[in-house]
Amino acid sequence: MNIQTSNVQNSAPVLLRERDGDIAIVILNRPQPRNSLSEALLTALAETWRDIAVDKSVRAVVLAANGPVFCAGHDLKELTSRRGDADGGRAYFKLIMTTSSAMMQQIVTLPQPVIAAVQGVASAAGCQLVASCDLAVAATTAKFATPGVDIGLFCSTPMVALSRNVSRKHAMEMLLTGDMVAAEDAGRIGLINRVVPVGEERAAAIALAKQIAAKSSYVLKIGKEAFYKQAEMSLAAAYDYASEVMTENMMARDANEGICAFIEKRDPSWEDR
Repeated sequence: MNIQTSNVQNSAPVLLRERDGDIAIVILNRPQPRNSLSEALLTALAETWRDIAVDKSVRAVVLAANGPVFCAGHDLKELTSRRGDADGGRAYFKLIMTTSSAMMQQIVTLPQPVIAAVQGVASAAGCQLVASCDLAVAATTAKFATPGVDIGLFCSTPMVALSRNVSRKHAMEMLLTGDMVAAEDAGRIGLINRVVPVGEERAAAIALAKQIAAKSSYVLKIGKEAFYKQAEMSLAAAYDYASEVMTENMMARDANEGICAFIEKRDPSWEDR
């Protein structure tokens, strides 16, 4: 087990890293404060994504959490403690929100696919974290919410990731009501991919990661990047861009190998280029 960083006040690491072959397993480890995204945890996650991005031995990533809650969002106690600052906490609030937003975007731009393994509640920025991952597997006990409206703090940054995962009306319902969405319903609206029995979510996410990791990492990288880029374009621009991507992809060694293997009815041998 690789310890990534530790709390200043506590010797327990806020984030853990494990390996299962070519799968990196990143584990939120603040179970008592419900894995809330403290400044230390945000920093640790950002550092971890930077490390993984350049580690070619990692072919896929699973993001999991210890304890009964996946992630309760931002650490509200930590944020509130800064209201005594000269500016009422404004500078610190902006630092945390921009740091969190940058970290979420790192997941999207990471070359490797990231799969969330959700065992419990994922609320506010915790729901944003799940929505930022490429895929998500959840236990039947998992629940999802953007409940900021209930405490006078609309979930504006979680809204960005949420609205890019589910339809506008489903996103608005979650944002305006703050209601918890059960795992089955989260699957129905497209927030997660699969619902599995309690206690099997991490193993199921790892199994899915291994299935994906068996593909060419070069192809996965260009495909993931293209997916998110085209989603922000007009239809015509998206087709123009995707055509260019496929043309370049066709020139890759692994595309030639994969097509030949298909024609010859054999397993491909990837070289990730």
